[in-house]
Amino acid sequence: MKVLVIGGGAREHALCRSLSQDPAVTELHCAPGNAGIAQVATVHPVDQLDGAQVTALARELGAGLVVVGPEAPLVAGVADAVRAAGIPVFGPSGAAAQLEGSKAFAKDVMAGAGVPTARSYVCTTPAEAAEALDAFGAPYVVKDDGLAAGKGVVVTSDRDEALAHAAACERVVIEEYLDGPEVSLFAITDGSTVLPLQPAQDFKRALDGDEGPNTGGMGAYSPLPWAPEGLVEEVLATVLQPTVDELRRRGTPFSGLLYAGLALTSRGTRVIEFNARFGDPETQVVLARLRTPLAGVLHASATGTLDQLEPLRWDEGAAVTVVIASEGYPAAPRTGDPIEGLAEAEAADGTAYVLHAGTEAAEDGRVLSAGGRVLSVTATGTDLAEARERAYRSVERISLKGGQHRSDIALKAAR
Repeated sequence: MKVLVIGGGAREHALCRSLSQDPAVTELHCAPGNAGIAQVATVHPVDQLDGAQVTALARELGAGLVVVGPEAPLVAGVADAVRAAGIPVFGPSGAAAQLEGSKAFAKDVMAGAGVPTARSYVCTTPAEAAEALDAFGAPYVVKDDGLAAGKGVVVTSDRDEALAHAAACERVVIEEYLDGPEVSLFAITDGSTVLPLQPAQDFKRALDGDEGPNTGGMGAYSPLPWAPEGLVEEVLATVLQPTVDELRRRGTPFSGLLYAGLALTSRGTRVIEFNARFGDPETQVVLARLRTPLAGVLHASATGTLDQLEPLRWDEGAAVTVVIASEGYPAAPRTGDPIEGLAEAEAADGTAYVLHAGTEAAEDGRVLSAGGRVLSVTATGTDLAEARERAYRSVERISLKGGQHRSDIALKAAR
């Protein structure tokens, strides 16, 4: 099978790495890719938001599967264009991707499906926002209704800060604060069958101790030794399958990756948000533990044959990812700096490796920073403590001017 992956972040590097190790994949391509992806796939300079360009490239390559990684191309309908050309594509339609593209749409779907989530109000004016904030009280949770690259949510006890974020967005969803630890659970679906993956936890705040501004994610780990027994089965029955069934009932079937961000509250499991694609950086640790070859699973989703798959196989150990971000991230990321020590950070036995996010190759062969989150250093081990130790050992071997990372990824869980 020839596979074309769309995107250029660490999530796509993780997908490409797994696909490159799959014996069924005869050719691997990525558009637009990055400096790291170029080591495992042929990269192509294509506008990932342009469905016609993506479809033309897939046709030219003779791709048997197109995997759309990021949310923006999905919401823009890129998967629809590829699907219309008769090419199997992993990723939901633009209509179904509104599950991530609009928080208000997601709340409406959850209401129809009976999915447990936070109570909320959709607000379009400052007066509505103020009324909603007062109805719920602090801490305030204000979410941009549209796509915001994982950074459109403000959780604060400062009412003025909450109002300012609401005013900066055209439409917001204001909801009650959900207490308890958060869990990310991915599921692959073909619109009917739902296949849950292993849960992970990510770290949204920029600084140690969950301080600082919200980011796209500063690290992740899997498995979750503290998670209640039967959590995956519970979420499949109460969240994932009902959501997929509701979208199919509405005439907007969802095939691809359904990501549920969950809070394990004192009143039970609640959905914080849905995403319509693999999450970053959780993908890095989930795929690090997946032993079933990836291409066949994604192809089964794209062709409606998930019910024919054997059960997924998983590594019994653990995986940890630590994100190295550029100076100034998330407010004003600095770019264009050389990155040193990448080869030294890779373990010869494959237990530690570097996935590129915001990087580009310079003409002289050096790798330069080209985004806010620059690298995802990923390691595996027999348990979280070993995986964590390996990940941070590799992080210390990498040099990026002004680079920043959290030092407490998976620390509590590994103890």
